[in-house]
Amino acid sequence: MAIERTFSIIKPDATARNVTGAINAMIEKSGLRIVAQKRIRMTREQAEIFYAVHRERPFFRELVEFMISGPVVVQVLEGDNAIAVYRDLMGATDPAKAADGTIRKVLAKSIGENSVHGSDAADTANKEIAQFFAGNEIIG
Repeated sequence: MAIERTFSIIKPDATARNVTGAINAMIEKSGLRIVAQKRIRMTREQAEIFYAVHRERPFFRELVEFMISGPVVVQVLEGDNAIAVYRDLMGATDPAKAADGTIRKVLAKSIGENSVHGSDAADTANKEIAQFFAGNEIIG
């Protein structure tokens, strides 16, 4: 097993419903450690940079508006195969199709308000972590 880090966002729909602690409990129960965490109000520029890969897609503007609509919690998670473990824990993007016990099945409202984001690969995780955290903010 390889110890790795991944990036997580607890999205505005989840912070509005005050389920940050419930999500953190599920993360910790999965064996991942939260080695950095902060609650922020994402700026439009941060959201546009973060979701730049989707810039040409029809949902880009709506996604940016959603992500700046309220506070989010950005996190660095660490553990054995953290990227795969967290993606499994998040569940399918559509909560109706997510496996029982996953964050999205238990806590998400819809495909659009799906409560969490997690990196899809090591390169992506490194880029996403660097966008929101300085090295000295990550305490492993």
